Amino acid sequence: MDFNLLIEKISQHYIKKIPFVIFSLPESESVNALLQKDNHTHRITAFTDNGFVFAPFEYSETALYIPQSDAESYQCQLIKEEIDLSPVVILKDIKEKNKYIKLFEKTLDTIKKRKANKIVISRHKDFSLNNFSLEILIKQLFSAYPKAFRYVWYHPETGIWCGATPETLVQVENDSFKTMALAGTQPFTNKEPVLWGPKELDEQQLVTDAITTSLQKVTSVLKVSNPHTHRAGSVLHLRTDITGILKNGKATLTTVAAALHPTPAICGSPKKIAKDFIVDNEGYPREFYTGFLGPIMENGAAASLMVNLRCMKIFDNTARLFVGGGITLASQPQEEWQETQNKMQTMLQVLKPML
Repeated sequence: MDFNLLIEKISQHYIKKIPFVIFSLPESESVNALLQKDNHTHRITAFTDNGFVFAPFEYSETALYIPQSDAESYQCQLIKEEIDLSPVVILKDIKEKNKYIKLFEKTLDTIKKRKANKIVISRHKDFSLNNFSLEILIKQLFSAYPKAFRYVWYHPETGIWCGATPETLVQVENDSFKTMALAGTQPFTNKEPVLWGPKELDEQQLVTDAITTSLQKVTSVLKVSNPHTHRAGSVLHLRTDITGILKNGKATLTTVAAALHPTPAICGSPKKIAKDFIVDNEGYPREFYTGFLGPIMENGAAASLMVNLRCMKIFDNTARLFVGGGITLASQPQEEWQETQNKMQTMLQVLKPML
């Protein structure tokens, strides 16, 4: 099917309020779509059926799901358009900044008391849209950020969510797996070489150590690359690739996802202390931001599950953008605030024709 015809079909699905997802894997020149046949709500506990899973940040064994057996499946060549990726001006909001700085100070105080090594704090910001168009949203999103996992998800229970995430939770193919540690952020300026300071290097190592520790029980082989620079839209990250072999009979896609989520890159370390702090102090429910999502294939023997970063929720002609950053002892409040502002550009550039 032609890409434009697929968008048309999805638009009709959206008008009827029937669940769908359209997505493209990193570096892929094609898009995949699952259009559910009715508006029934499916939930999944064991990741053993083909389809697309959509799990919240506060995931506890149950996630929303579009099963392949109850959906029309499509794949087509992606048609890219030339789009404007220049930065969008964000109006200053002193009240919003002060609220974030207050949360930052509380977070740093908790870390100083040695209760945690790292805590990831986040915020959201609403932007009014002029004449929201699902067609424009899909064309903009899938024409930008080819190195990211791009998706648009719709369900009557959740509304529209979409994003371009750089972070893999886990990729599984039979008994081999891939994941990554992603931490440290700076704006992309097209300058060489890219330099990383001690704060970013230490934060990245924290994330890597926490992920490898959580995987030890379910893996028989574990390989860790050296950190390297990874571009994600308008920002750069430090990335370490982690690969290995799952223990025969002891590890399933379900157990590996549960062991990894939430990663230190979106929660902190130690996991329980960081998550409890987030839930108690962030002041809003993250919903599906920093949850995970992706296609499950071959009855759970293959999957590409991604962390839901650089994403937004769209409702009532409003786009709610979610951004965050990891706080450690070396973090500085102004730098962390600016980092969240920079991360907002990824989705703002997608929204530009509707702002």
